[in-house]
Order: sequence, then structure tokens, then C-alpha cells
Amino acid sequence: MAKDSLVKEVVIPDIGDFDSVEVIEILVEAGDSIAVEDSLISVESDKATMEIPAPEAGVVVEVKVAIGDQVSQGSLVLLLEPSGDAPAVAAAPVVEKSAPAASQPAPVAAPQPAVQPVAQPQQLSPSPTASINEVSFARAYASPSVRKFARELGVDLGRVAGSGRKGRIIKEDVKAFVKQVLTQGMGQGTGGMVVAPMPEIDFSQWGEVETQKLSKINKLTGKFLHRNWVTIPHVTQFDQADITELDALRKTMAADLSDEQKDKGSKITMLAFLIKAVVSGLRELPRFNSSLDASGENLILKNYFNVGIAVDTPDGLVVPVVHDADNKSLVDIAAELGEISQKARDKKLKPSDMQGGCMTISSLGGIGGTQFTPIVNAPEVAILGVSRHKMTPVWNGESFEPRLMLPLSLSYDHRVVDGADGARFTSFMAQVLADANGLVK
Repeated sequence: MAKDSLVKEVVIPDIGDFDSVEVIEILVEAGDSIAVEDSLISVESDKATMEIPAPEAGVVVEVKVAIGDQVSQGSLVLLLEPSGDAPAVAAAPVVEKSAPAASQPAPVAAPQPAVQPVAQPQQLSPSPTASINEVSFARAYASPSVRKFARELGVDLGRVAGSGRKGRIIKEDVKAFVKQVLTQGMGQGTGGMVVAPMPEIDFSQWGEVETQKLSKINKLTGKFLHRNWVTIPHVTQFDQADITELDALRKTMAADLSDEQKDKGSKITMLAFLIKAVVSGLRELPRFNSSLDASGENLILKNYFNVGIAVDTPDGLVVPVVHDADNKSLVDIAAELGEISQKARDKKLKPSDMQGGCMTISSLGGIGGTQFTPIVNAPEVAILGVSRHKMTPVWNGESFEPRLMLPLSLSYDHRVVDGADGARFTSFMAQVLADANGLVK
């Protein structure tokens, strides 16, 4: 050990506007040999997580902080015996955003270090957990040291549950995930999620049974819905729209249809108005009119407006698409809905009739229910569910009055849409649907 005169103090550098931050992780211990820019400790404020790097190489003599300590600029972190192998550099904290609240992103509170990023170690052989989605990995709440550790093992942090403070992922969580994968094996067709196989049961032991073969549509729908459910982080936003005036307008427009239009089966349904409202919503919040590319690293924003409609047929669910809905009148959309619905029931839909959708509407209003959670129809990023409207007493500021309220259930891909925009979309839809005349302009 060198003489005490050679031991240097390592202190907290400038950490921005924070008066003090909490030590949440100690990454070194006495006797460790460290290099320039190696992380020493992790600290956390209410807005950001930072790792304090080593200003120079050397050997740790003594750590002077403990987990839970409050530190600020100039606080002593540890004593270091410099090795003299590399010149000292100005230490700057490595900043990582904390898990943001749904309503707004958490800002980065300190500048990024002006140093080259540490190269990620290359795996010599494939890891059984090496299936990393870079988008979910980047959004996971973990420190840079844990990210580095996870990459070394090929672990997608987006699939790891955090046990640390505020759901933070720590090294023990990564180790537990790897142990689980190695013990149980990888699930098939579930994006790396471990799913236990369904048990084989002889149901006839309890009584008479009948086996019914699934239709081709049932099989395909089930396959796609299962994929979408396990690979897309779903959130559902519920709301209500006052459609009292809208329904009155719908009835007037239906009565004004010509005999020729009625003979062709044209009907002015609420679904036609919903399509127009969805187009308005996609214009107002363009992120809903997008898709993630295959890599999950880029967002494809669309400048066209095609709306899918979930149609219930005897053989299962199909989703034909009303193309260029922004350029069609309500009467045109109503006529097209009648045509594609009939084609769906007659099994005459072509593949092109079910491609190119920007967002899907799943309406159960004709059947019943109050709310439900529709599954996103990938590669779309959102789906609007509609339940049966109901006359409801609504307070107008002076008294209750009967209003026709339509329940809305918006499910969206949380990788693309945050909670605030989810609420904005349903609120905007409610405003648009309440303005009946605005939808026919």
C-alpha cells in the first residue's frame, strides 16, 4: 500500500441544480482496481439517476459513503491510491432518466459526459436470453452498470421486473431472470417470455363432450391476437362521449336517404360517424397514425387515413379496411360499410380489403356491455372499442338532464403512446362526437 500522502480524495463533481441526491448503489469496494471513468456509485434525485465516474485510475483504499446517504457537490466519496497509468480527467456524472410519470417525461437534470461511450463486450457464444428489443431495453429503469451487465448476458431489460426502489432493476433481478430462463426454458413464439404449456386434459371424465374444429379464421385470428397480446404492452383508456345531438342528426340523415340509396342497402349508422371522428383524432394526434418498424427502433408516421372495422362473422372475426376515409363523405362511408360487411359475411373479402389500416374500431354497441379491453391490431398502435350507448342523467350545473352517452375504450401500444396522449385522444374523440354538425362538414 502506498503512503498516505499519495492517497487522493474523490468527491462528488458538479451534478447540476440538485442540492443533494441519495446514494442508491455502491459499485466498488476497498481493494478494487479501477480505470478512468469506471462508475463508483449511483445517486438518484426525484428526476434522474446518475453514476459518478472515477476521475483517474487507481486502487480504492476506502469507501466513505453508504447506501441511503445524502450527498452533494464536494461530498467525499472514497479514498483512491492513483496508479499513475492514466492522466486524471474531469469527472462528470453519467445521467440516466428515471422512470417517467405517465403524464410527462422526466427531464435530464445534468449534462452528458464529453467522453467516448464504453464499448459493449462482445458475446463469444449466443446466450439463451439474447433476444433484446432495443426500444424496451432503452426504456427500462436501470443504471448504466446494470445495462452493461444485462448486455453481457444478452438479457432484454424490458422483460425484467425490478425489485429496487421505485421499481428499479438491479443486478440481482437480472441474475434471477437468467436463472428462470435456464431453469424453465424459453417459451415458443412469445418473444422470449416463459409460458408454461397448456395441460392435456380429458374433459370427458366429467361428462359428455363434443369436439368442434376451429375455422381457419379462428386459428389465424387466435394466432395474431396471441402474438399482439404478449409482444405489445397494452394500456386501455376509458371515457364517454355525449352523442345526444349526434344520434338525432343520424336519424335525420337516415330518413333523408333516397329510395335508390335505401335499395342498395345504405344505412347511416353510428359507425360511419365514428370513422370520421377517428380520422379527426389521427390528424390531431399523429402519433396514433403510426407503426413501429421491424427493428422497433423507428416510428413510421403515415399521411393517409385508413380505418379498419372489426366484423363479427359466423366463422370468426375479420377486419376489412375503409381506405382514404378522410376523402369520403358520411354517406359514402355508410354505403361502403354495408358493402364490406356483406362481403365479410359472404367470405368474399380479398387480402387487399384487409390491409393498410391505420387504426381499428371494434364496436360491440349492437350486442351490449359497458366497457372492454380490445387488443391492438398490430402493426397499428391503437384500437378504439365502442360499447352500447345508454341514456344517463348528466349534471349540467343546475340540474340533471338525460343525455345519450357512448362508452369508449381505447387500447394502445405503450411503447409508442404514453398515458397522457391516450387520455387526450379519448377526450378529443368525445369533443368531436359531441359536435354533431362538425362531422358532416
